[in-house]
Amino acid sequence: MANIPHGGVLKDAHVRDAHKNESLRIEAESLPTIVLTDRQLCDLELIMNGGFSPLEGFMNQDDYLSVVRNLRLKNGYLWSMPITLDVSENVIKTLDLAPGRRLVLRDFRDDSPLAILTIQDIYRPDKVEEAINVFGDNDEKHPGVNYLKYKVKEYYIGGNVEAIQPPIHYDYVARRYTPAELRAHFKKLHWNRVVAFQTRNPMHRAHRELTVRAARIRQANVLIHPVVGLTKPGDIDHYTRVRVYQAIMPKYPNGMATLSLLPLAMRMGGPREALWHAIIRKNFGATHFIIGRDHAGPGKNSEGKDFYEPYEAQDELQIEVVPFQMMTYIPDSDEYMAIDEVPEGTRTLNISGTELRRRLKTGAHIPEWFSYPEVVKVLQDTHPPRSKQGFTLFLTGYYNCGKAAIGRALQVVLNEQGGRSVTLLLGEIVRHELSSDRDQNIARIGFVSAELTKAGAAVIAAPIAPYAEARNNAKALVETYGGFYLIHVNTPLEYCIKTDRKGIYKKAQSGEIKGFTGVDDPYEKPTNADIVVDTSKQSVSEICHQIVLLLEKLSKVNMLYFNFEALVLNNFGSNPVRFLFITAIKILENNAVVIIL
Repeated sequence: MANIPHGGVLKDAHVRDAHKNESLRIEAESLPTIVLTDRQLCDLELIMNGGFSPLEGFMNQDDYLSVVRNLRLKNGYLWSMPITLDVSENVIKTLDLAPGRRLVLRDFRDDSPLAILTIQDIYRPDKVEEAINVFGDNDEKHPGVNYLKYKVKEYYIGGNVEAIQPPIHYDYVARRYTPAELRAHFKKLHWNRVVAFQTRNPMHRAHRELTVRAARIRQANVLIHPVVGLTKPGDIDHYTRVRVYQAIMPKYPNGMATLSLLPLAMRMGGPREALWHAIIRKNFGATHFIIGRDHAGPGKNSEGKDFYEPYEAQDELQIEVVPFQMMTYIPDSDEYMAIDEVPEGTRTLNISGTELRRRLKTGAHIPEWFSYPEVVKVLQDTHPPRSKQGFTLFLTGYYNCGKAAIGRALQVVLNEQGGRSVTLLLGEIVRHELSSDRDQNIARIGFVSAELTKAGAAVIAAPIAPYAEARNNAKALVETYGGFYLIHVNTPLEYCIKTDRKGIYKKAQSGEIKGFTGVDDPYEKPTNADIVVDTSKQSVSEICHQIVLLLEKLSKVNMLYFNFEALVLNNFGSNPVRFLFITAIKILENNAVVIIL
């Protein structure tokens, strides 16, 4: 028999509210609307299908404070993670929200009505208290703390929800079991004892051995229950991971394991999150839950220390778990063992996550003792070696520092090598054609660079980009798909002014041009540049050679040139839509798929 839901009853709002579905849909058309964020959408889905039982809505202030301070709901049930609906003060005023009012919660993807919430209260949380109590730290390096500080709005709305419909998914639909469906699946298979395995990463041989061993010890079956909602920034996308899970399922003894996807928005909360994960798996019918090393850990803090002890989560849970140490490979006997069971002096092998990513980037061999060939192929197809990835060269510096000349010369130099398309995005042209707002200009350059990098192209971006935050945002966008190399053209301002034949600096100094970098607007010099060059001391040829050597060292790439600047001048005019279509064409030339809405 599947485990009893947390609180004793599965709070399946779809079943409970089915009889009034039509009236709720009609009412929703006349109610004020809140469009949900990614995280709120994940939370609402699990509230409505019972995955968050005994919750029946977003937490009111009493439940919120009780959970933050005491790890329990106001009614005494164990619960470790705040589930809140955050809104801005402006939304509250604009929609005239107040206790007793009803509002409709809509899906940001298609504006469909998902639920109606009756407001119990509106309250302002103490985010510092929440960060320290829930995450154990107020360090912005923690992704949960960072999200709380910079993305969560200033007010929370508490109240129960009535279900209209679940969010619609278009991927892996057959693997998205609700708690009720998974419980019925277990019943059909006569699974009375189920060990659930939580993961947000690809699975390899060690994970298979760990889960099989856990099942045999507990005389149970295995539920592989990976998170496909929001995970840690920088994690491998869930599409790739699900293909890995599908590839590894045949490696289990026949009838031992099943795969189901969990639309959870993780907070990376360590011990508290481990408890939360266990409660959720209990609601899905699992009787046991594997807690491993550094469960839901976010990594290291700003001082380089782990936020949580590796096995801290195991000590915090107050429900039945299957604790496991890290598994390590014993080459002499060709088997995996828990690291605390390995006899002293025994030779062991292991590949860390960092080492795996390095091997994927460089195309180095990944041995079969570590992972199955089917899994490695999935990862290699989605994460090709750096030599086959796109990349962006991001040149930053004062106006007239030589960026444009370096960029144009790089096109010629790199074109000689051949192999892939090269896109030149000069700041002046993009700013003229798309936006005169400096930050928006860099954001758009970052977006286009990331999309072209994703398609395997090489991009040379040469804006002034005076602010570190904008450069870092562009870097974060691009590095999701390939390499990002920051080149600081550190030509002195005095030299840039002296050699300015167009007289732009003179106009800025006389007040004709406002907000000009180096005159009445600052330039934040990069502290993390991959290369620093200076056209007052080096020739363009020397600089290009220096950059090519960097690429050969880090990327080992070959590139094919096309004159993107000429396309801008001859085809775009002042129409940004045409800009996007030309960009799309260039992406298509790299065998990628483009959807323009």
